[in-house]
Amino acid sequence: MSRRYDSRTTIFSPEGRLYQVEYAMEAIGNAGTAIGILSKDGVVLVGEKKVTSKLLHTSTSTEKMYKIDDHVACAVAGIMSDANILINTARVQAQRYTYAYQEPMPVEQLVQSLCDTKQGYTQFGGLRPFGVSFLFAGWDKNFGFQLYMSDPSGNYGGWKAAAIGANNQAAQSMLKQDFKDDITREEALRLALKVLSKTMDSTSLTSEKLELAEVFLLPSGKVKYQVCSPEAVSKLLLKFGVTQPAAEAS
Repeated sequence: MSRRYDSRTTIFSPEGRLYQVEYAMEAIGNAGTAIGILSKDGVVLVGEKKVTSKLLHTSTSTEKMYKIDDHVACAVAGIMSDANILINTARVQAQRYTYAYQEPMPVEQLVQSLCDTKQGYTQFGGLRPFGVSFLFAGWDKNFGFQLYMSDPSGNYGGWKAAAIGANNQAAQSMLKQDFKDDITREEALRLALKVLSKTMDSTSLTSEKLELAEVFLLPSGKVKYQVCSPEAVSKLLLKFGVTQPAAEAS
């Protein structure tokens, strides 16, 4: 007799599993890949844009990368409407902290408060989990550059290199193999693009299929969040040899 343990977010199965949360993670497995790499002089985020149709008018705003505060940004994999709600929540929390304490919110504290919101949606009836995973990249005076990954269950962890979305396990194993502790930002970019070129479903990387962002410190000591333009992404792809000029021209 079927007990329908997957009909409520709040019911554990006899094996101790929350099926609704696992289904949400499965939905993220079909989203475009996002990769984050922590280097000694910054954090690199690269995301795969799922171009669904050539008739689609591409938005001028980014699809995978979002700025939360001057010192924190994130890459997203999953349902974008869910992500927008959580990103707005995080932005408000960051501004409230700055207003109260006159300094930027520590990165982990911001991630934890957002994950507390996500966790609530796995514990109370009538709610479904947010179908989105995040890679948070940021800098604060306590721990310097940081990279965190969170999933629909509200779990989060600090990572040196992480991948979310489609083919994330293949990407993760490649990152594990090639990551070095003293990696520079340029080497991190090269590694992220190499991993994405080998794990993406499409045959060749082009600037239309990619979004690339970095968090780093300016010489003045100010934190800078920068999204690369399509032209800059194209140059990087050619520089690192992960695309052919012929593919670029077509």
